[in-house]
Amino acid sequence: MKLSQEFVPDDDLNKQLRSAKSQLALYAKDLKALLSRERKKSHKLETTNQQLQAYARDLKAAYAAQQHKTRELEKAYADTVVRLTLASRYKDEETGAHIQRLSHYSRILARVVGLDEQDAQLIFEAAPMHDVGKVGIPDRIMHKQGPLDEQEWEIVKRHPILGANLLAGSPSLLLQTARDIALTHHERWDGSGYPQGLKGEAIPLGGRMVMLGDTYDALRSVRAYKAAFSHEKACDIILNGNARTQPGHFDPTLLEVFREKHLEFDRTFSEIREEESTP
Repeated sequence: MKLSQEFVPDDDLNKQLRSAKSQLALYAKDLKALLSRERKKSHKLETTNQQLQAYARDLKAAYAAQQHKTRELEKAYADTVVRLTLASRYKDEETGAHIQRLSHYSRILARVVGLDEQDAQLIFEAAPMHDVGKVGIPDRIMHKQGPLDEQEWEIVKRHPILGANLLAGSPSLLLQTARDIALTHHERWDGSGYPQGLKGEAIPLGGRMVMLGDTYDALRSVRAYKAAFSHEKACDIILNGNARTQPGHFDPTLLEVFREKHLEFDRTFSEIREEESTP
C-alpha cells in the first residue's frame, strides 16, 4: 500500500492567492488614505467650530454693548420727553395729574384691544407728549381768560403740527410714537377733526386712544369755559353726545371698550389727583 502524498496547490490557486493578497493590500492602502482624509476633515471641522464659537461670543458681547447703548439712548430720549412735557404744561391749564391719567387711560384701552405689553407701554410713555406743540402758541392766547376768537382758535389748532415737528426725525421708537400722537390726537373718526381731517383707521391707533382719554379727562376737569362734570355726566356725553362732542368722533371699538371699562377711568381719575401746585 502506497502512502498518500502531501497536497501541493496548483498554479491557478497560487495565482488566486497572490491576487487576493494584492487586492487586500490595495484596499488597506485606500482605507489608510481615506482615514487620513477623514482625520483632516475632522480637524478642519473642529477648527471651524472653535472659530464659530469665538465669533458667537464676540457677537453676543457686541449685541450686549449695543443693547446697553440703546437703553442709554432711550433714557436720554425719555428725559427729553419729560422736559418737553414739563415745558408744555407751563403753557396750558393742564396739570401733571392730567398727563399721568392720560397715560393710564391709554394703557387701559391698549390692553383691551389686544396690544402686547411692550406696545401698550410705548403708548403709555408717549401719551404725555400729546400737547407738546403748545410751547409754540403765544402766551396771550394760551392764558387768555374767556373764549378765543376765530383767529386765536386757528392759531391754537396749529399745536399738533408744531408738536409733530418738534418730535420729528428721531430714530427713537418712543419719539416716533409720540410724534404720531401729537399730530393726530385731535383727529376724529368721522373726519371732522384737525389738523388734517383724517378719518377712521387713517388715524394712528395711539392718536385715537389719546383723543378718547383726553376728552374724558377734560370733561371731568375744570376749564375756563366749563365746570368739572361728574363721571356719569362725562360718560353720557361721550356715549350719547352733546353740542360739542358726538359718539361718531371716536373709534367705535374704543368706544365699546370705554363703555366696558368706564369704571377704571373713574378710578384712575379719583386716584391720580393733583399735586396741583407742583410744576
